[in-house]
Amino acid sequence: MRVGIGVDAHALVDGVPLVLGGVEVEFERGLAGHSDGDVISHALIDAVLGAAGLGDIGSMFPSDSAEWEGASSLAMLARAHDQVRANADCVLVGEAPRIAPFRAAMHERLAEAMGVAPGVVTVRATTTDRLGFTGRGEGLAAIAVALLEG
Repeated sequence: MRVGIGVDAHALVDGVPLVLGGVEVEFERGLAGHSDGDVISHALIDAVLGAAGLGDIGSMFPSDSAEWEGASSLAMLARAHDQVRANADCVLVGEAPRIAPFRAAMHERLAEAMGVAPGVVTVRATTTDRLGFTGRGEGLAAIAVALLEG
């Protein structure tokens, strides 16, 4: 078995939609990023690539590449996951938004991008009791773990 861990964080900014786990979430701000800023998908990409020994998100999708500017993180996840097949667990870190109403859709979208059953990918959330940049509402972070056989 091989395990990969991914972590990502982006600042919350005005004027862009908030995309989490491939789902547009109603919220007053979105995440800054070269692509759509989806911290859940980005952490998952790093976890999958790490488990497979294929580097990190920056090596596969460089932030200076015009090809990936504004790209859907689900398209990036699909390309990364084409290399492997993994089980995955993702945790969003932030005080808001609450993701419970969107969780099932996130499971579906992430699993679809990875070509696996929705039960193979989970998304959860936690707060930091208002500590740090996520606690102050300045940004969101995500942590993901991927498990591969092989």
